[in-house]
Amino acid sequence: MLALRPVQLTDLPQLQQLARDSLVGVTSLPDDIDHLREKILASCASFEAEVQTPGGENYFFVLQDLESGHLAGCSEIVATTGCGEPFYSLRNRPFSSESRELNIQHGVPALSLCQDLSGQTLLRGFHIDASRVRTPQSELLSRARLMFIGAHPRRFADSVITEIVGFSSEDGQSPFWDAVGQHFFDLPYIEAERLCGLRSRTFLAELMPQYPIYVPMLPAAAQACIGRVHPEGQEAFDILEREGFETNNYVDIFDGGPTLHARIANIRSIAQSRLAIARQRRQIDATGRYLVSNDRLGNFRAIVADLEVNGESSVFLAPDMLAALDIAEGDWIRVASL
Repeated sequence: MLALRPVQLTDLPQLQQLARDSLVGVTSLPDDIDHLREKILASCASFEAEVQTPGGENYFFVLQDLESGHLAGCSEIVATTGCGEPFYSLRNRPFSSESRELNIQHGVPALSLCQDLSGQTLLRGFHIDASRVRTPQSELLSRARLMFIGAHPRRFADSVITEIVGFSSEDGQSPFWDAVGQHFFDLPYIEAERLCGLRSRTFLAELMPQYPIYVPMLPAAAQACIGRVHPEGQEAFDILEREGFETNNYVDIFDGGPTLHARIANIRSIAQSRLAIARQRRQIDATGRYLVSNDRLGNFRAIVADLEVNGESSVFLAPDMLAALDIAEGDWIRVASL
């Protein structure tokens, strides 16, 4: 059985391996042991902190095989974007021009550097073993974060965003970066992403153009990348789209990948989850598959389980499910349909 839980410092060696295997463009998971150690310690401090309003907290989760101890994936929540450092995006909106003499009005798509998405909760760092792609474990890794937000709403903003990795070729070339960022940074795409993962994004503001970039002036290959999802990022996109997330007019500054957003009140795993009392039963006549979590903070746990869930106030769990959730009979659980 696999369970999602908060990261621990003892996870560092396996977490570095996950970083090495992660998709190019996942800047929140750099292959640097010192940086990963800092991320783990920051996450541990966030889970322990007394929070009245969301700030710069970072909640880092790992997906663990409870029998082997192997880490099969990781995912993350940043409580508030732009807290402590700027959060930059490219706004994709038409630039309107008009000639009254010629009776012509025209709108040209343009990309503008902005900080419009500051102050929102950010999902990032989604990575799962290739063998578990498009399985219930992928749903667990992504959606259990949302159940955690639902259990602790004061720690998060009213809306949630995520940046989906944009298109790049198998050899790590990004047509969007080559047409835009390359001219201002003089760095290959992979190196620019690596630096962003290790440093603050402040250096972007120092080098990126402060004036709109007119989309029709970009090469066709770069234009085709705007809002385009990398094939290996499609699952992350699809899961959150089913949760009620939608695309907006913002794209990633490096590869042009899309940004998804949703109001917390409209997110499926929050709005449609229900609280119940856990009861123990060795044999369960399951009628469906569910995500199940406890509502704890530092000891948060979530699993996938085949259960019988009806309108009653209690739900029966097998002994191994109770153990995986680190709860006892009579404790509260949160349940959401898979």
